[in-house]
Amino acid sequence: MLEVFWAEGDACALLECAARLAWGWERLPPVERLPGGKPAFSGLPEKQFNLSHSGGLALCALSDGPVGADLELVRPRNPQLPARIFQGEDWARYQRLGGDWPAFYTLWTEVESVIKYTGEGLAAWRRAAVPEGCVLTGLSGPGWRGAVCAGEPFRGRIRKLGKD
Repeated sequence: MLEVFWAEGDACALLECAARLAWGWERLPPVERLPGGKPAFSGLPEKQFNLSHSGGLALCALSDGPVGADLELVRPRNPQLPARIFQGEDWARYQRLGGDWPAFYTLWTEVESVIKYTGEGLAAWRRAAVPEGCVLTGLSGPGWRGAVCAGEPFRGRIRKLGKD
């Protein structure tokens, strides 16, 4: 089952708290890096996670299968960046979404979550089709955009952990 959490603060602390709530774990198992750099729990392929952080926010996705997640604060950057990053259909979609920074981060987080899902790392940046078996879900909150790519649709609500 796919569960998504966010918090203000440290992504590792968020992972520990999310795993306790979702899976009843008192302590996290050892974490290793797979060949593309994707983090994984050692010896537990049936329990997968992905983390992202931007500014003071963190996002954590937990799943029973492959998962990728990305979160970015919406902030202005170099005005030429969108045209350098997005081409073809991606550029057209960026324009349809408004051609502004929220649109840029909507697409950016989708691409990052797909890359993290596959475990290929940033070397696979050029946007390709969403892999078979991956369901892409856009997320947003005040001043941020995010996305989760997983083997199932995200139908719940993002759970905020920490201080309210």
